[in-house]
Amino acid sequence: MSQNKLSRNNPIILDIEASGFGNGSYPIEVGFALPDKSTHCYLVKPEPDWNHWNIGAEEVHGIKREILLEKGLPVKEVAEQLNQYLANQTVYSDGWGYDLSWTSLLFAAADINMQFRIETLYTLLEEDQLVLWEKSRKAVIKKLGIQRHRASSDARIIQETYLHTRERLQEQSA
Repeated sequence: MSQNKLSRNNPIILDIEASGFGNGSYPIEVGFALPDKSTHCYLVKPEPDWNHWNIGAEEVHGIKREILLEKGLPVKEVAEQLNQYLANQTVYSDGWGYDLSWTSLLFAAADINMQFRIETLYTLLEEDQLVLWEKSRKAVIKKLGIQRHRASSDARIIQETYLHTRERLQEQSA
């Protein structure tokens, strides 16, 4: 199967964990799932002026700021990796407004042009898929055995849920 056909059938999904949701929040982990179902994930070292930290967000993703300072990659390195894997592609996000904002902030801080496009996942979904989404998502989480809420895990769950709902619709129409 050609890469183009594979990409249409199994979209690239991007997910971002952040320091919070309001003004001053920034990306702390970027993950994505590729059409071949491989995933990549990068912890982001906060820029010196990125100080906002929401303890509620930390409780959701489980990443401490100290870990980012110790093990996070510089924004330039993360931006370069994203461009390397995602150049000239359209990637999809279920949290498009936030994820586009945080990705733009990452690339601005790195002083690098983003070479891919982010679209909302909802442009791919049919109404009937939305009806099946939550039940399918729970089945996918159980099947994959994913326990933690992290960027690459979430991207994989979203990708598999998309595929599962599409397959269910095809079965129903057959």
